[in-house]
This record gives sequence, structure tokens and C-alpha cells, in this order.
Amino acid sequence: MTPLRNSYVRWRDIRNVSKSPYFAIWPATALLFVLSPVIAHGSVGLGALRSTLTFAAILAVVSIGQTLVIQQRGLDFSIPSTVSIAAIIVCKIPHGSDKKLLNGIIVALATCAVLGLISGLAVTVLKITPLVATLGVNSLALGTIFRMTSGTQTASATPGLVKFSHSRILGISTIFVLTITLVLIASFILKFTAVGRSFILIGTNRVSAKAAGLSVKRTQLCTYIIAAIFSGLAGILLAGFVQTPGLSVGNNYLLPSIAGVVLGGTSLLGGGGSVVASAIGALFLTQLQQVVFGAGAPASVQLLLQSVAIGVGMGIRTVHWKGAMNSFKRRQLVSS
Repeated sequence: MTPLRNSYVRWRDIRNVSKSPYFAIWPATALLFVLSPVIAHGSVGLGALRSTLTFAAILAVVSIGQTLVIQQRGLDFSIPSTVSIAAIIVCKIPHGSDKKLLNGIIVALATCAVLGLISGLAVTVLKITPLVATLGVNSLALGTIFRMTSGTQTASATPGLVKFSHSRILGISTIFVLTITLVLIASFILKFTAVGRSFILIGTNRVSAKAAGLSVKRTQLCTYIIAAIFSGLAGILLAGFVQTPGLSVGNNYLLPSIAGVVLGGTSLLGGGGSVVASAIGALFLTQLQQVVFGAGAPASVQLLLQSVAIGVGMGIRTVHWKGAMNSFKRRQLVSS
């Protein structure tokens, strides 16, 4: 192959990548980090960056599960209480003893799996809309939290969990390294395994999936369970990092998890998606929050920006901009 031909192939590959719905979040995140010190001094300092990467990693863990649910044409609104109940249990059961930490982790993840099972059964068997089903489960988990704690959280994470959550590997947060590993594993399974291809087919076209002999209901049920487990894992990591989690510690992860997935290019209509792009979306939102707070803006501005991010992400994916522009030009010609 000639050098000219090689150059053409490379340029064609670059163009194909740039047209991917999962590509835009990468340059957007890079641009945000470049502009951050200009908007808010110190927002990319060493201390701020370490904090950003850790909280972005926890949000990315939640976003993995949210991505899977959205790929199956659902939405998981049980995230706030699922994250919170895992954080509460992993602190309450060990009660400061590292010897009981494993028991706390197992019970926390098992509880989240049960919550995911209830959501999945409500959606697949009772045919309840995912929004309503997961909101109901969120209320169930919230009631369980208040029952367990009597409205007051006094238990703290064990020293071992705190040490792990604050530890570093070659100067990089262990939580961040763990999250990258989980993201790569999930991405590999979705892209390069028969299970992943079946999962995407079910999310894209359920009729074709049924015709191919795939179990649609079982896949959807397992999706909600897996998503709840990821939320539970995020809650455990968050408990170790903040040490004494509040009863509503998971409330800050619902809207950002949806916004991160949408910004990552995954369509709310289901089908294809990218957990890697969703993780980058989580990093984008966390850094955006750092910049907003660093600039002295109130928390309400952060919520508005997250809402705008969802709107922009949906607009990019669902609106046929080229056709809209052509239609606008035709109307302009006719009116002139």
C-alpha cells in the first residue's frame, strides 16, 4: 500500500471516529480542563485534581449501571437510596471493626441486589414503567434507611475501608484505578463477547431479539440487579471516602448519572452505548462542578448546568440537524 493510500486510510479512520456519538465528550472534557484555571484559579491544582478524580470515579461506577439500564430503554431512579443504603449498611454492621467489614460489604451488596431484583420484576413481570418502578424502589430503600437508623446516622466507616478509599497506587487514587478497571471490563464484555452483543441487540430491537431466541425479560431483570450492585459498590467507596456518610449521601448521584450517560453519547431510546464515554462524562461533570464552586457560584447553578447538559446531549443525539438546516434554508428561499 502506497504512503498516499496509507494517509487516506488513516484520515478516513479519524473521520469515522469523530462521527461516533461517543466521541464528542472527549474533546469537550479536554477543553474544560484547559479553560478551568482561567475560570476558577486552582481548579486543576494537585489537591483539587485528586478530589475531582476520586469523586468522578465514584460517579463513573454509578454511571456504568445507569448506562446498562438506559441501553435497555429504562431509567434507574432508585440510585439515591441504593447508594445511601449501601453506605449506611457498610458502616452500621461492622460498627468500626475491620473484622466485620467483609460481612458489611456482602450484606450491603446483597441488599442492593434485592432492590435491583424488585425493580427488575416490577418492570419485566408487572409491566410497570421503569420510571415509576424505580421511584417506588427508591422510596422503599429510603424507608428502610430510616427504619435502620431511626433518622440519625452515627456509625462511621471502619479504619480499613477509610484507608483503602484514601490510598494511592503510584500516586493515583485507588478508587480511580478500581473504576478504570471496572469500566474496561464492562466495555470489553459489551463489545467483544456474545453476551454483550446479545445485550445490545435486546436493547436495540426486542422483536428481533425474541425471534433470535434471546431471553429479553431475563436480560432486563439481570440489568437492574447489576445496576443496583454498581450503585451499592459506589456507596461503599463513598462511605470510606467521606468516613461518616449521611442518610442522603446518594442524593447527588441521580441527575449526574443520567447527565453523564447522555453526554457520553448513549441514547435514552436504548440500544448502543459506551460505558467508557459515560465515565468520561462523569469526569466532565465533576470537573464542571469543581469550576462552578471554585468560581463562587451557588449549588443551584450546578443543577441548572446538569439539566442543560442533558438537554444538549439529547438534542445532539435525537435532532436531525442537517435535515433541520436544509428545511430552514428551503423556507428562507421560498419566503424571499
